[in-house]
Amino acid sequence: MDQKLSLGFKLKYGLADLGFALITSAIQFFLLFYYTDVAGIDPALAGLALMVGKLTWDAFNDPLFGYWSDRTRAAFGRRRIFMVIGAVPLGLAAWIMFSLPQGLTGAAAFFAVLVSFLLVDTFHTMTTTPYYALTPELTRDYNERASLTSIRMIFSVLGYILGAALTTILASIFESTGLSMQQAWSATGAVFGLVAITTTLITTFSIKEHPELAGEPSKLPAFKAVFTAFKNKPFIILMIAFILSSFSFTVLTALVAYFITYQLNMGDQVSYVLLVMLVMIGLFLVPARMISDRINKGPTYALGLFIASLAVMTGFFLPHEPTPLIYLIAAVAGIGFSTQWVCPWSMLPDVVEYDEKMTGERREGIYYGLWAFLTKFTSALGVAVSGWALGLFGYVPNVEQTAQSLFGIRLFFSIVPAVVILISLPLLIWYPITRLSHAALVKELAEKKAASLQEVV
Repeated sequence: MDQKLSLGFKLKYGLADLGFALITSAIQFFLLFYYTDVAGIDPALAGLALMVGKLTWDAFNDPLFGYWSDRTRAAFGRRRIFMVIGAVPLGLAAWIMFSLPQGLTGAAAFFAVLVSFLLVDTFHTMTTTPYYALTPELTRDYNERASLTSIRMIFSVLGYILGAALTTILASIFESTGLSMQQAWSATGAVFGLVAITTTLITTFSIKEHPELAGEPSKLPAFKAVFTAFKNKPFIILMIAFILSSFSFTVLTALVAYFITYQLNMGDQVSYVLLVMLVMIGLFLVPARMISDRINKGPTYALGLFIASLAVMTGFFLPHEPTPLIYLIAAVAGIGFSTQWVCPWSMLPDVVEYDEKMTGERREGIYYGLWAFLTKFTSALGVAVSGWALGLFGYVPNVEQTAQSLFGIRLFFSIVPAVVILISLPLLIWYPITRLSHAALVKELAEKKAASLQEVV
């Protein structure tokens, strides 16, 4: 089979992530605001419902859907069948989540938030986990996987930017037509849901899995199959590095509004600073992939994180007044963090093949499900630590901050994320799977498969 994938194929594959990221971005930036300021739900109650959802079904549905897709046998493809089934329910769930009736209180409000969140989370997981697990089943070429992931991440960043920029704009446009605020947000949710349905179905019907790359699915029970993944040494190394870098990125983004508003007195420019960073991430996805072609994925990942850590660390020394230097810091940090969006996702398929060498089974779904869980876990942990830090240093909202509070914001916005990132670098610089070792691994797997076919004949 020709290992090279056309640009058109890569674009059609990556398109689905635009819709997924659009919904993720709208949830991350605006869901709590919608609950409190539009639906009129008590913020503590909404937070409790979301926490319950995160710690129950959401905690294990990613590896579960991955396991199911690993074991599925369907003429349409074991991954794409989940995408085609889940696309429309995902869009409808996104609309429902932003269509709650106003004035809910008590148990009614709690269960409305919980159920609407779980619906979105379930169908988002049902479509995205098999979608991400497709990568190693489309090509085994080391560089092609990096290229495929880079293009997918371009769509992901675009969706992320659109969700951050358009949610309130669309709601305002709909409200200007005579709709109530609640109806305007409902219409916005419907638009985002329709985009997610469209992009998912276009990708699903435009690409095709290669059964010859799929291999044998896991025969182990679900939880035992998940447990055996932690015997994969490259996966453990990559997982630890990703947890550290993802945690740092989450703390940084959780505190950026506080830093810009209270340390720099530039609260009206928060969205513009974020936009600069996200645009630079998007612009440098392809260059990051090209660098990884030359110096391997692990060292490329480390190089980007090192650049980002230096940029973030300088924020600690910015004055307590407006300064355009924050835009330079955001731009350089975006360049560095581009590897955070490309490298780990293109390294994961290589880990799956290392697992195949160990077990003789193809278990993409297990690994991509675990990866999705790790992403959610580090995100929740980063937000929790950010909140704890604000409380520890005496932060009080909507007032002039004390010197102690400003020190805490500066410390956890800059120094803490930078130090945590630096701890991860040795794991990536000496990451065991290189281009050469991966080529040998693929050759060994191909020889084993050819030998097994000859035995059958």
